[in-house]
Amino acid sequence: MSFTVTARESARRFAFQHASLLNALDQGMSLIAAGMADVLIADGSGPARTPADLYRHLFGGSSAETAGVSERRHTSLAVAA
Repeated sequence: MSFTVTARESARRFAFQHASLLNALDQGMSLIAAGMADVLIADGSGPARTPADLYRHLFGGSSAETAGVSERRHTSLAVAA
């Protein structure tokens, strides 16, 4: 399967092809870190997703969400004690 990573910098659009989903995800994250805008990853059969959405879809919630749940759990335990 082929994955297309697209991004924008000012008025220029870029598109990159990858055979691996993980390589496409890695490049998408790198493009965001480099300051590119409108970074999306698409395959031939589905809608385009942002790298963050795709990461959450593949691996579950973000570490920030997990940390928030953990913090609320510890606060609840402290109040109960």
